[in-house]
Amino acid sequence: MMKRFGAMISAALLGCGLNAQAAITVQDDAGDMVTLQQPARRVVSLSPHVTEMLFAAGGGDRIVGTVTHSEYPAAAKNIPRIGDNRSVDIERLLALKPDLLVVWRHNASSRQMEQLRKLGIPLFYSEPHKLEDIPEAVLRMGRLMGTEPQAKQTSGDLQRQLDQLTSRYRNRPLVRVFYQVWDRPLYTLNERHIISDAIRICGGENIFAKLPMAAPSITQEAVLKEDPEAVVSGDRRDQKVSGIEIWKQYPSMTAVRRGNLFAIDGDLINRAGPRIIAGATELCARLEEARSRRDGRDGKEVRQ
Repeated sequence: MMKRFGAMISAALLGCGLNAQAAITVQDDAGDMVTLQQPARRVVSLSPHVTEMLFAAGGGDRIVGTVTHSEYPAAAKNIPRIGDNRSVDIERLLALKPDLLVVWRHNASSRQMEQLRKLGIPLFYSEPHKLEDIPEAVLRMGRLMGTEPQAKQTSGDLQRQLDQLTSRYRNRPLVRVFYQVWDRPLYTLNERHIISDAIRICGGENIFAKLPMAAPSITQEAVLKEDPEAVVSGDRRDQKVSGIEIWKQYPSMTAVRRGNLFAIDGDLINRAGPRIIAGATELCARLEEARSRRDGRDGKEVRQ
């Protein structure tokens, strides 16, 4: 009898140990610890870059809901929409019975997110600020979903690409860059945004890095005063005319005079997902073009 009782106690303790091991705790980009008792099976993504990250981590088949503009990879187009990255239909979201919400911290509705948190749904905030955060973010997504083997492989590939990019452009001459998000109204990004980090890695300097707002609206006069050597715009793929065309009316501007007006697919460069490393690779190539248009002795443009 005592032996059987002892065996039952041992089994119970073992079961408790297994349950304890099953718990997954990961820190999100808001600095909060997110704990799941088991890998997430029904995930709602509240940002396009999050959707890309979840697929990259091997959990695309676990996404049961997402927001508008989550169109990559192609399979993401078939996921039900429950709103956009600013506001969601809470009733539709709850009907999906998610066991994890992955949220873009910058754009999420704090009121709605607090409602969902009170309902007991775990929230993981995602907002990478540096390119080096991307491989680690993929790993954390993999841990939350129990898809670590694929997440580790993807993370390693991304880290190798980033290391090569950093090594190649580490000591290149500085290029002063104006990054244009949109031209109506005209606004840019400061140093806290991941794009500014991409510019830095490519050997560039964001001329508005020190502005206090993350995405400040600026005037054309302010840009002309700074006289950047290159203007880079993250255009949408469906945009008929690039927003950087507005600068051609200022032929004395250095970027215009040297032909350094560069448009890059906004889905690559504007989203803090895995593809931003490909976007940064293109950005680095464009800034290298800008360097090639200098006179090697005194920095003046090459005469055509």
